Amino acid sequence: MSESDPPVVLIVEDEPDVAETYKLWLQGDYEVRMGQNGDEGLELLDESVDVVLLDRMMPGLSGDEVLSEIRKRDLGCRVAMVTAVEPDFDILEMGFDAYLSKPIRSEQLHDTVTNLLERSEYDSMLQEYYALVEKQATLEATKSSAELAESDQYATLTEEIAEMREGLDDTLGGIEDDDDFIATLRGLSNGEEE
Repeated sequence: MSESDPPVVLIVEDEPDVAETYKLWLQGDYEVRMGQNGDEGLELLDESVDVVLLDRMMPGLSGDEVLSEIRKRDLGCRVAMVTAVEPDFDILEMGFDAYLSKPIRSEQLHDTVTNLLERSEYDSMLQEYYALVEKQATLEATKSSAELAESDQYATLTEEIAEMREGLDDTLGGIEDDDDFIATLRGLSNGEEE
């Protein structure tokens, strides 16, 4: 993405009405491309795409398979799964950056795309940290406390986040909580742009 060109958002969604709605919400701020299935989405995917909004359940190539192919191509774009599929612990194996449960609102979609574009400016360790925190938040929003407490995968995820946070905290200096942490990161990012 150059400074003069709008960021490119690729919508991969098999329901035309839903895809058109997302396009209408985003087209004023972004260049929007639309693929009606996984194969079409992959054809439209290139190094100019900044964010992919990917439906998880589609006929033919599934969203999970498209996501895997996106990561194989190593294009550096951010991917948000936008889906009616209830998230389960299998999301821990998936390489997405955000998970939105349908139905979604315009403001929620805009916020997600904005956050993913900001994350693209952070280094890879911070991006990995954000991706893990996103997975933790998704599971905490949909699983009971008992389910989380019984999951070894969730415990491992929590440990990974704590270890990564400790490493980042040492690098960035004394940070009290997540809001402070995120504000510090955004401040660093803004400072680098000046």
